Parts: sequence; C-alpha cells; structure tokens
Amino acid sequence: MTGHAHKAGQFLKNGERASWHDETLWIVRQKRDKMARAVPEWESLREQASQIKQHTLSELDNYLIQFEQQAVKNGVQVHWAANAGGFNEIVSGIIKENNARKVVKSKSMLTEECGLNPFLEKQGVEVTDTDLGERIIQFRDEPPSHIVMPAIHLKKEEISELFHEKLHTEKGNSDPAYLTAAARLHLRQKFLEAEVAITGVNFAVAETGAVVVCTNEGNADMGVHAAPVQIHCVGIEKIIPRMEDLGVFTRLLARSATGQPVTAYTSHYLAPKPGGQMHIVIVDNGRSQHLGKEDYRNALKCIRCGACMNTCPVYRKSGGHSYGSVIPGPIGSILAPHTNSKKYKDLPFASSLCGSCSNVCPVKIDIHDQLYRWRQDLSEKKIVSPGKRATMKVAGKVLSGSRMYDLSGKMARWGIKNLPRMFIYNRLNVWGKGRELPEIPKESFKQWYKKTHQGKGGKNGQE
Repeated sequence: MTGHAHKAGQFLKNGERASWHDETLWIVRQKRDKMARAVPEWESLREQASQIKQHTLSELDNYLIQFEQQAVKNGVQVHWAANAGGFNEIVSGIIKENNARKVVKSKSMLTEECGLNPFLEKQGVEVTDTDLGERIIQFRDEPPSHIVMPAIHLKKEEISELFHEKLHTEKGNSDPAYLTAAARLHLRQKFLEAEVAITGVNFAVAETGAVVVCTNEGNADMGVHAAPVQIHCVGIEKIIPRMEDLGVFTRLLARSATGQPVTAYTSHYLAPKPGGQMHIVIVDNGRSQHLGKEDYRNALKCIRCGACMNTCPVYRKSGGHSYGSVIPGPIGSILAPHTNSKKYKDLPFASSLCGSCSNVCPVKIDIHDQLYRWRQDLSEKKIVSPGKRATMKVAGKVLSGSRMYDLSGKMARWGIKNLPRMFIYNRLNVWGKGRELPEIPKESFKQWYKKTHQGKGGKNGQE
C-alpha cells in the first residue's frame, strides 16, 4: 500500500515525532496569526491580492506576452516549455551551450515538480541545492516535506549526524549555529565553483519583465551574482500585472509563511549582468488545462506560502511525505489530482474539511470547498476504490432518513457494548486502527433531548 493513509500510519508509529511535528508547525501558525493581527488592513490585503490574481488569470495570455516582450527588451533570453520534459531539455541545453558542469540552485518547487535535478545529474551535471533545508534533504536523497521548510520533519540531532557524515563536522554537536556555519562554509565553495545559477521565481512582473525571488538566506543572490549564467524558472501562474501590485503580495507572503514581516531578501532580477547571460524559462506543465476548469481555477492563485500546511491538523499529524506529491498538504491535495487523478485519488479525502486552510490562505483560495468538490468528482467518475464507494453508498442511505439513522445508531450502541472485541476492531474498521472508541452512551442525543425537553416549548419540543 502506498496511499496517504498507509504512509501517515508509518509516520504516526513514532508518536513522539508526530507530536513534535504537530507542535512545531502550530507555533509557526501562531506566529502567522500574531503578524496578521498587527496589520489592521490584513483582510483588505487578502481581498486585494485575491482580486489581482483573479484578474491576472482571466487575462493570463496577454500578461504573459507582455512579460516576454519586456524581458526581451531588457536583454533577457525567454524560453517557453509546454511540459516537464521540455523544461528539462531547455535548461539542459543552456548548460550544454555554456560547457558547464557545476550548477547551484536556490529553492524551486517547479524544478521539483519537473524532476530537474535527477535529469541533469544523469547527464553528468553536479547540481547543488543551496537553500539550507533543501541541501539537507538533498544529502538524504529525499523530497521536501514542506514547500517553505523542506526539512521541518527532521530534528537537529538528525541533521548533526548527517553533517558529521557528509561535512565531517564534530560528532554529537547539534548546536544550530555550529551546523549552520558548517553548511555556510561548504556552500560558499560551491558558489565560487558554479558556472550556472538556477532559481525559482515568486513573482514575475508583466509591466517590467522582472522576476522577483524571496529568500531568507540570500542564496539566490549568491548564486546569480557569482555565476556567469543565470536561469530563472517560472510557472505561468506566477505572473502579476504591475510593480505596484508586488507590495500587496510581499506584505502577505512572509507573514503567512513564517510569521515574519518580510523575507530577509526580496531580489529583483531585471537584466543580465555585464558579460553574463540571463534566461527565463516559462513553464505550463498542465496549468493551462487547470485554468480551464472553472471550479478549480482559484487554486492557481497560490503564492506557495505554506500557511495551509501549518494550520492543517491532518498535515501536521501525518507529515508531508505521506502525501506522495511534490506539494503536500491541503493545497497539494487539490493540485495533485489535476496531474493524475487516479494516482492521487486519496488526497482529497485526507482532510477534515474544517476550513482552516481557506481561512489562513493569503489569496483566499477556497481550498476546503475544492477538496469537497474533488471528492464528488472522483466518486462520480468511479475513481475511488470499490470499498469506499460501497461505504459511501451505505452511508448515504443511512443518513438520508431519520428512521434508518436512528436504527443504525441503536444497533451500533448495542453492538459495541455487547459484541466481542474482534467483531469491532478488525481490518474492516479502518478508523479503529490505532484508536479506541469512547465509552458508548446509553441513549442517543435525540432520545436524551426528547426526554429532558419534552413539553418545554414548541411543536418539536424546542425552546
């Protein structure tokens, strides 16, 4: 089994780690709340950002053309990639044209999505991820578990052991300052040796043709300024119309992501450095098809802050790797099925539908509503498992009428109390795996209400 529930079960076997993961992410959520409350116009900013994105998506073709025209005027070489394979070939071609063998890369979920690292490594190119969290998981040969904090699932003691193995640091020294200094020294040499620098893009401004990259470590700047060739990778949904729109998003992004007023570095790349090359690769990879789905279009507003992950009770308890998709958590659960609904059919069900994800989203994506719609679509298309379809069909009949509902409740109360444990806790009872049912009441709420409120008011006994 490779579905979310199975992988989540594996993560939950270590109860101490699961609790620590849950608590750590909730701290980040609380920091976000503190920052949001400190901005009186916070909700107005969210609405404005949502409207800007809505407008941009409705005119995306025009803004993409405008962006390309402005970038070319600035001396930038612009490339278009229809899919992941085309994107990888374009980046590889630029590297080959410059006879390069060493590449440094700052954080980019798009390159993760397209599998750029393994593609280049097979061609003999050394790719070094320079974001500290990304470098850690690259050492471990595993994908990020969070889009902002890729190594959030690891404790400092584990990183200490990893750095002792890879960087020959002092064994047992897990002091964060010491480990960070060791990583800085290691990466500084990689920056000096690099012939090409690759970055992701947070925002691409159609008005100016500039790309904007937000980091806390300055690693994107280090790579771009040191290497003669810079390549910026941008999904078509990252376009915004004007420079003045950028201020709205930068006020929301860092506050939503990590609970800080702004990222330490908000870097604008407009033109190639003297004697250097600047390339921008604009990538579709299924986004146009997504744009055409009216019920799900809003998901393309995402600015990759990760706030929905930090608040989601399912993500916090199950870990990012349990989702099996490049982007995990609530936003990943509505994005992934667009790429492969059969492979990711379980992700829309990996949610409590509590709505907290939608409440914290800085661009007001209706995440929990889309999760619910995905459940309906997958069920109607019979993509969900036969067992789930049968269960939902039975549940639909039971919940459709009070008589059947009352009878089933009565039978369940009797059965749980009187049947042998093996009849209650078995492989058919997935919910009971790892959980104990609470003490069963003698009567239902409806029975209790009728008994205690009979005659106290109204035709239905309502006060």
